Amino acid sequence: MFSSLIRRKFGQQSFSSSDAAFESTTVSLSTGVPRPAERRDDERFSAMLRVGKLTDSAGSEQLIKVKSLSAGGVMAIVTRPPKVGEQVSIELSSERIPASVVWIRDETAGFKFDQNIDLGELLAGRKPRHGFRPRPPRLDIPCKASVRVGKTYYTVDVHDISLGGIKVEPIEEYCVGKSVVVAVESLRPAKGEVRWYSDRRAGIVFERPLEFDELAEWVGKRLELASLKASYKPN
Repeated sequence: MFSSLIRRKFGQQSFSSSDAAFESTTVSLSTGVPRPAERRDDERFSAMLRVGKLTDSAGSEQLIKVKSLSAGGVMAIVTRPPKVGEQVSIELSSERIPASVVWIRDETAGFKFDQNIDLGELLAGRKPRHGFRPRPPRLDIPCKASVRVGKTYYTVDVHDISLGGIKVEPIEEYCVGKSVVVAVESLRPAKGEVRWYSDRRAGIVFERPLEFDELAEWVGKRLELASLKASYKPN
């Protein structure tokens, strides 16, 4: 059953020889933590890797690219490597999984889950309740943004942001279904559509998802700025 699930998830797409340079997430039935191969091809790209979210012991969040996944752990590309032994949480398919850092090599890290996970349930992309659909990992990075609806501009607070969309406040209910342009501090403007509204908050889905590297770099700069502000002591 599990092997058929893997075939459905990863075997439906056929790749030509031109796709050989792309790297996709590998899945293992092992309970061990995946480790990097000694041989590495620098010409490979990671455009097809699953995206997850890492939250460290201090509560800082970052997006990660999952290179290999097993029932016992995960190997991922990280923007800001945590410390070996640090307790973290990994979000995959909307599930938050407690883990610890067991090794670091350059920009890649190995994480051991506190408890083995059900790979079949995770890869199916749902939790055991009717109607649940996983959402892209969202980052809680408070900042300001501008939302243009037609000729009207809203200055809004950003509640969370992901590769696929953003949650903002305040905005008006008439905006639901409208095409918008969102300009977040230090990020390129993105076209999107307001999909839902509740109590002056709105969810906007981007017309084209943000690039992983673009959002990861932006998050890193925001965290550096927050750290500098926290360490500043006026005379």
